[in-house]
Amino acid sequence: MKPKIRIGCGAGFSGDRLDPSIILVLEGKLDYLVLECLAERTIALAQKRKLQDPAKGYDPLLERRIESLLHGLVRNGVRLITNMGAANPIAAAHVVLDIAKKKNIKVKVAALTGDDVLDKINPDDHALETNRPIASSGNIVSANAYLGAAGIIEALEAEADVIITGRVADPSLFIAPMIHEFGWSVENFDLLGKGTVIGHLMECAGHITGGYFADPGKKDVPDMGHLGHPFVDVFSDGSGVISKVEGTGGVINLLTAKEQLLYEVVNPFEYFTPDVIADFTSVELKQSGLNEVKVTGGRGKAMPSTFKVSVGYQAFYLGEGEITYGGSNAHGRARMAGDIIKQRLAVEFPDLQIDLIGQNSVHGDSISLNQRSYEVRLRVAGKSRSPLAAALIGEEVEALYTNGPGGGGGVRKSVNEVIGIISTLIPREKVPHKVSLFES
Repeated sequence: MKPKIRIGCGAGFSGDRLDPSIILVLEGKLDYLVLECLAERTIALAQKRKLQDPAKGYDPLLERRIESLLHGLVRNGVRLITNMGAANPIAAAHVVLDIAKKKNIKVKVAALTGDDVLDKINPDDHALETNRPIASSGNIVSANAYLGAAGIIEALEAEADVIITGRVADPSLFIAPMIHEFGWSVENFDLLGKGTVIGHLMECAGHITGGYFADPGKKDVPDMGHLGHPFVDVFSDGSGVISKVEGTGGVINLLTAKEQLLYEVVNPFEYFTPDVIADFTSVELKQSGLNEVKVTGGRGKAMPSTFKVSVGYQAFYLGEGEITYGGSNAHGRARMAGDIIKQRLAVEFPDLQIDLIGQNSVHGDSISLNQRSYEVRLRVAGKSRSPLAAALIGEEVEALYTNGPGGGGGVRKSVNEVIGIISTLIPREKVPHKVSLFES
């Protein structure tokens, strides 16, 4: 058993930068790299891509990330754990194998499946958010349960170098190697609670190194253009020290750590995950050095009897149009343009949203402005069940070129299908996982 392991987090969401993970692999002296690239809406969109092409449905940046990382991972003995499998972990595993074969690299890849429960949920089950049947929200396109660490541990025990999952709870990506390396019992809930705290602190990558923390003049963060991502040294007692590669931008201190600790936590006494119900109230953070924060404490109790399920449904089509007005009385002309659009579309789009970006798009008209902008961007948006109807919004905004107030320019229009997200619960016994192994 190792006295400690080092886990880096190279991505905190699907579209995250590629270079921080490369730096972690090459210079971070890691044992494990986690790429956390999946969110509720992300997997619903991935399911849509898979419906259109059964060979797709994995993370759009998978090829680029693996191309840039695989050689360094293997050379430095770093094992990769990632949820970039999204809606299709098996296809994602084959992408990794294809890249490995082209590079003549020997690698064992594990794909974790079982989270797709679309055929197992009951449409009459109630959504946690609305307390109404999930089917009442709209046509359901996806349902993915938040799996825990068990499948990842199985893959680690099978000596997989790269582990690709679908929907797994974010902290579980980190706690799995802790359980595997330290031999923790899955019924030692206090240790699992401590590990979950560390996983939660790490899961958003650049959050804890100052990315989401930064506010110039109030909360200054150095060298944001080269923001480093974090790694954590975890010890067998569940404590850890979070840091980053020397020379990278950003900062790790008590303030960045505390902000991330509270991120998405509604009840710090009971933070539900598939592995444990963690208690954050005894966590202690200590600045142990430059860009180093030591994490101790945390407790836990038995895992819940259910898995949370993220359900995606076809909500509506969003039509949008934008146009800019500049110069004298730009604000007045933009407001007139918005009034024209409202007159023409209010009947068909009773919830039409009209924003003067930079004037009222965030706080509405409740804030009185003493100065009006010399340039204003008008945005009009509305929802429809039909893509053709939604397109009318952009068309009407474009028509302002010759039919609206003078001086408009830079029109942009679009129609996008919006996938709504609700959640429900499913008994654990209805969601068995499966680990599939492949070798290049």
